[in-house]
Amino acid sequence: MVLSDGMFTFLQPVPGGATQHAGRFLGWMERTGWEKLQHLLLVALAGLALLLAVKLVTRAVRRAVDDGNEDVTTDAERRAETLGSVLTNTARVAVVAFLLLMVLSEFGVNIGPLVAGAGIAGVALGFGAQSLVKDVISGFFLLLENQFGVGDIVNVDDKHIGTVERMTLRVTQLRDSEGRAHFVPNGSIVRVVVLSKDFARALVDVEVDYDADPDRVFEVLRELGRKLHADRPDQVLEPLEVKGVEALGASGFTIRTFTKTAPGAQWEVARELRRRILLAFREAGIEIPYPQRVVHHRGAPGLEVDAEG
Repeated sequence: MVLSDGMFTFLQPVPGGATQHAGRFLGWMERTGWEKLQHLLLVALAGLALLLAVKLVTRAVRRAVDDGNEDVTTDAERRAETLGSVLTNTARVAVVAFLLLMVLSEFGVNIGPLVAGAGIAGVALGFGAQSLVKDVISGFFLLLENQFGVGDIVNVDDKHIGTVERMTLRVTQLRDSEGRAHFVPNGSIVRVVVLSKDFARALVDVEVDYDADPDRVFEVLRELGRKLHADRPDQVLEPLEVKGVEALGASGFTIRTFTKTAPGAQWEVARELRRRILLAFREAGIEIPYPQRVVHHRGAPGLEVDAEG
């Protein structure tokens, strides 16, 4: 359509021109295009419904574990956030891939070789990145089963001991007592000992001289444990428990004690308990033994000299 001499003049379509292509497109739409578009719209709606369902489920899980305190993020909230992100991303990739395949199929593209090639590429990628896949799967089950969480003190395979600072699907970050950060791939974790699960115990062995009365020592330790429990109720869950004589040594006998503590507080409680034991024994006149020897001189029969040190 052009403007000539102040009048509109309609020109006939040029063979092979844009108007002819538009006509062919409209004709194709009338024959099969609308049907294919409806199929694709149904697939897109199904994908959106799946994404919406995953979003609602993850939101419901987050609300279920939410403690209402925005300033504190609990372990359950972290796990719910991580699992929700994983499920959402997986659903998005699956929906986009399925929609792309359906589009190609509706336009007459044979997707069989494409799917087979993608399968072969996936197998090759799996062989090349099997350690990464192993890490991700192991991390998923670590979070799902709640074996340990952020803030727990763990011993991983007797090689890494520290506090869990961060957990992802691929790696667990620990911070040891010297401040060093350990990044442990989840797939390499074989055995984990959680040192702060629900509660802990402070084990303190006390060696005293053979001249000391065991029953009196037991009573001093129990009294000391009751005072420690009263002074630190948030750390000491139960008073000290005297298990009895654990060993007989060269210079004295060893008494074993257990103190039930809050998770992660066993080391601090044990140090404080040893300090108080030193003070209490000094006040009660109970001696902690020191090495002693009896030296025999062959040249002087019957003469024995006690050497201290």
